[in-house]
Amino acid sequence: MKNFLGLLLVLLLQSCYSYKTVEYNNIEASKKQKFEIKKLDRTKIKGRVVSINEKEITLEKKGKLKTVVKEEISEVQLKKFSIIKTAVGSFGSYMAAVGILGIVALGLFSL
Repeated sequence: MKNFLGLLLVLLLQSCYSYKTVEYNNIEASKKQKFEIKKLDRTKIKGRVVSINEKEITLEKKGKLKTVVKEEISEVQLKKFSIIKTAVGSFGSYMAAVGILGIVALGLFSL
């Protein structure tokens, strides 16, 4: 039952955020906002912007700093909380839990 509740919690929280593409020149160093940088080699780096200048951007994640040169960046996205995605994800998880519990209950009563 603990595993089921943990899985349900993960499903509820995974859909709470969305990403909005932003221009490199509009990024400000802020400890509150999280960014995802997609590089030309298709790797992704997530974190909070520590510093930014015309040539490079430095992100911090879990105490580690990652610096990316501007020429290597294909896209910069800002992580945003989405109330609509949270509501839809919560409702979907609730319906899945009700369905699973219903199937389990029917299985127990048919014995």
